[in-house]
Amino acid sequence: MTPPGTTLTHLTPIGLAELTERAGLQTRFDRKYLLPLAEVPYLIAGLGRGDQVLEIDGRRTFRYESIYFDTADLVSFRLTARRRRRRFKIRTRTYLDSGLCWLEVKTEGTRGGTVKERLPYRPDDSGTLTPGRSFVDGVLAPLRTGPELAFAPTLTTRYLRSTLYLPATGSRATIDVALHWEDPGGRRLELPQLAIVETKTGSTASHVDRMLWRRGHRPVAISKYATGLAALDPELPAARWRRILRRHFGHDGPAGTTPASPTPATARPTPGRPST
Repeated sequence: MTPPGTTLTHLTPIGLAELTERAGLQTRFDRKYLLPLAEVPYLIAGLGRGDQVLEIDGRRTFRYESIYFDTADLVSFRLTARRRRRRFKIRTRTYLDSGLCWLEVKTEGTRGGTVKERLPYRPDDSGTLTPGRSFVDGVLAPLRTGPELAFAPTLTTRYLRSTLYLPATGSRATIDVALHWEDPGGRRLELPQLAIVETKTGSTASHVDRMLWRRGHRPVAISKYATGLAALDPELPAARWRRILRRHFGHDGPAGTTPASPTPATARPTPGRPST
């Protein structure tokens, strides 16, 4: 598979510090789109002359690893599945090419946007919340989650990402490919023929959103954590993602059933060893 970075050479680069200054967007509206990988070149071809691509040490595509944490009864997953307003998500995110790592807690804003708070973290601690537990508790305190919750690693995701800066709206867009999920029991899922495009804007949609709309793509309610976990575990409630699971993850029946035989645009579960 050719990563999207090889098709972004015509764009002007932007450094990480400048991107963060211009479009940090810790409070934002996220719109996610599932595209066949073959659609990505059309998206990139439609970018404006002023659009820029994140470049670090000559790289324009970067390897990401996220480890998500939840309780034994999956309270974070279930709040998302039931569309509760006070839902939250806890993860460590490691930028594998640079070795940087963050502990991140995402919550819902008062007007439906996403609020992300994060703490610099040691990559060696990415599989535990112990060094950052007070930070997590502080972010979750306004949600009144009750007695202290016990969190453990629940899902690991890996993918390749290219990040765009869209100066017309001061917003960002990301293109994720080589999508991979793995749970602590060793179940794995790969979507080699799909891309997740996400726009991260203020209240105004970006021209990338409008371009995708013109090509017939609409935002979908997909969560790398919750949708991926539902695809791996047939016992979990997944009505919210039923159409996505059928169309893109290879399910031939109601969500939570055994995946269908893979096709070029569906999931390919593969066996593996437990995560560490």
